[in-house]
Amino acid sequence: MNFDLSERQALWRDRVRAFMAAHIYPSIPLYQQQANQVGAARWQVIPIVEELKARAYSEGLWNLFLNPSEQDDDAYTGPGLSNLEYALCAEEMGRVAFASEVFNCSAPDTGNMEVLRQYGSAAQKAQWLRPLMDGEIRSAFLMTEPDVASSDATNIQTSIRRDGDSYVINGRKWWSSGIGDPRCKVAILMGKTDPEGARHSQQSQILIPTDAPGFEVVRMLPVFGYDDAPHGHAEVMLRDVRVPVENLILGEGRGFEIAQGRLGPGRIHHCMRALGATEVALEKMVDRLLSRVAFGKRLADQSVWEERIGEARLEIEMTRLLCLKAADMMDKVGNKAAQLEIAMIKVAAPRTALKVLDDAMQAHGGAGLSEDFGLARAYAGMRALRIADGPDEVHKRAIAKLEMGRHGARLRAWRDGAPLDAGQVPTPA
Repeated sequence: MNFDLSERQALWRDRVRAFMAAHIYPSIPLYQQQANQVGAARWQVIPIVEELKARAYSEGLWNLFLNPSEQDDDAYTGPGLSNLEYALCAEEMGRVAFASEVFNCSAPDTGNMEVLRQYGSAAQKAQWLRPLMDGEIRSAFLMTEPDVASSDATNIQTSIRRDGDSYVINGRKWWSSGIGDPRCKVAILMGKTDPEGARHSQQSQILIPTDAPGFEVVRMLPVFGYDDAPHGHAEVMLRDVRVPVENLILGEGRGFEIAQGRLGPGRIHHCMRALGATEVALEKMVDRLLSRVAFGKRLADQSVWEERIGEARLEIEMTRLLCLKAADMMDKVGNKAAQLEIAMIKVAAPRTALKVLDDAMQAHGGAGLSEDFGLARAYAGMRALRIADGPDEVHKRAIAKLEMGRHGARLRAWRDGAPLDAGQVPTPA
């Protein structure tokens, strides 16, 4: 088992790292100034981000998440990074909240682009994927609903009904991220085309232009008071929204198939960005502890803080290794074979981030609760991540089922007379 980075892995990580140091970190004060608007002005494109995007595009640091395509003639691809190679870049991007957008690598556009490239028709790719890849527009993903437990996606009730050459959509969605951006021109929606079908064949996914009649943004939804403007998260009402049948992705009843195709890579992205933010929190915590004196000595010299710093480093390193293992498995054996590791990182990464952020806020005292150090905002985002892309409980349930299935199969084989593997101990009946 080799833990050294390959030359290619280090090259791409270091290119992103160098761009961050040269252009993104120095732009943080200007970004904060331009983003700190009031009223409607908050929901406008932030100029410095557009400037940085143009620079990243010119330097070839663009659409890094689009790994090699299985289609020989596919023109819709990025630089060809593997999941493992991109994971290292994503951690660097996670150190600054707006950095992933600079590289055209921010959610939900990443997942939507992956869906369109893998499952979209030629016409869908030309109309929506190309401008997304070029950074000309942004997009949203509409799945969660306020009236049902959406952690079980079979509960989703939004109706997608065929009517001649159109589909008519009715329903209510919320936590629809990206809707607030004025560049958001299209949404991928998951809803039911066949309420009476098999449990996992009722759902489909369809493309909806955000300016379609009947598509209404009811309200923006802040997270712990942060509205994430201009990106934002919205409640959306769909009343008799009519789109052409050509807007359906892949086919009726294939919504779950599409969802599984997008979620594996997306969880790698989220978790590695979370680790980047966690590293920043630890850096800020240590800086604070080294610069403050209480009860006659530096806070860093108080034993409780030495313990917390040590625990933070342990948790970060273990979580990173697990995330990189999941990414490597996805590259080598595919998303399905890596489902256990993907589920584990989705629980582990936000949990690690929240623990370190909580300690960092505690180290800053009252300042940690303010806007001055960015810790409270980061905490809000990481707390949301324990729910986004499936709550912890769903992932732990999946982990438990896989574990029980694995051990159950071994136990049944042993009872049927099969020899035990080395080191395996039979469970008493």
